[in-house]
Amino acid sequence: MTDLPPLETAALAPGIRSRFASDINGLRVHMLEAGFEAKGRPLVLLLHGFPELAYSWRKIMLPLAAVEFHVVAPDLRGYGRTTGWDADYDGDLASFRILNAVKDALGLVTALGYRNVALVAGHDFGASVAAWCALVRPDVFRSLALMSAPFAGPPALPFDTADNPPQQTSPEVNIHNELARLDRPRKHYQWYYSTRPANTDMRDCPQGVHAFLRGYFHYKSADWTGNKPFRLESWTAGELAKMPTYYIMDLHKNMAETVAAEMPSTAQIAACRWLPENELAVYAAEYERTGFQGGLQWYRRGTGGIDTAVLQLFSGRTIDVPAMFIAGKSDWGTYQRPGNFERMQQNACTRMLGCHLIDGAGHWVQQEQPERVSALLTEFLRRQ
Repeated sequence: MTDLPPLETAALAPGIRSRFASDINGLRVHMLEAGFEAKGRPLVLLLHGFPELAYSWRKIMLPLAAVEFHVVAPDLRGYGRTTGWDADYDGDLASFRILNAVKDALGLVTALGYRNVALVAGHDFGASVAAWCALVRPDVFRSLALMSAPFAGPPALPFDTADNPPQQTSPEVNIHNELARLDRPRKHYQWYYSTRPANTDMRDCPQGVHAFLRGYFHYKSADWTGNKPFRLESWTAGELAKMPTYYIMDLHKNMAETVAAEMPSTAQIAACRWLPENELAVYAAEYERTGFQGGLQWYRRGTGGIDTAVLQLFSGRTIDVPAMFIAGKSDWGTYQRPGNFERMQQNACTRMLGCHLIDGAGHWVQQEQPERVSALLTEFLRRQ
């Protein structure tokens, strides 16, 4: 796998190239680039989510390059043509800790010959990485764009407990038990993604990887008319169960079965301009080769809390560089963690310059509405 070639030119628009950078925190990083022809341009770094790739940024790279930025989108650790990571479910998850993802990003920046980044933008899980980049190294990552996943700040340390011990909670009262006890038994997708069968469920699903991804992208997009998100009141089973089944799954269904129930029609697929079949084929080919476990390792890191203690070192720290948030108006990601959207604006980011919920977009905002996202990012960069 270390000898994988660049992505085929036929998959990319003229002006975007695919290449590799070696010895990046133990990785051989595959990246897409635009605006590389002229030296000395400010750097924009774009970080994707799940189940995405560097390719997910293809529609906004050229518009940002056109306003004189060097735009780089890597396949993150666990994804695509980047190699050097461990896909073994029983392997060591240490390399998937969030601060190691920051080190991956920093290593790529310095390998490209830069001391700082004009903008780090992240979508979905990539938003978490981007947020931690800006929080830990604001001297390098000079501004931040979060997409679809609000950042609520570092995990808190227990406060004022010396004389006021915290109340003990019954171990039987937890969200997973509550979800399973609903009249329609449910489970949370992130904990499902942390299970051993999840990768095989998707990689070897009856419909095949291409059809699975078509269903997954459709179900979470504005094309699925049931996506009408709203603020949830609390982290309780009754509230969480108001979300679609791609987030709060039926208890006895896997993700491939879940999205198969919402598969778009042949006519809907033909009408999908933001992800035509030839572009979806790029994703399918990569995931057929790698499987999904690399991306799922990041969910396991989160649900297992393996780096919570280290991240508490930053308890109380805020993101103080200029920041913005972009999501589709039809994206449940904005609200899936009740209160995080508000905490991001009120506490976590001290220089939040705008929150934009875009019409005609669901979770895949930079693909569904690339012109609007490109315009917002360009305006944001010009304000710096």
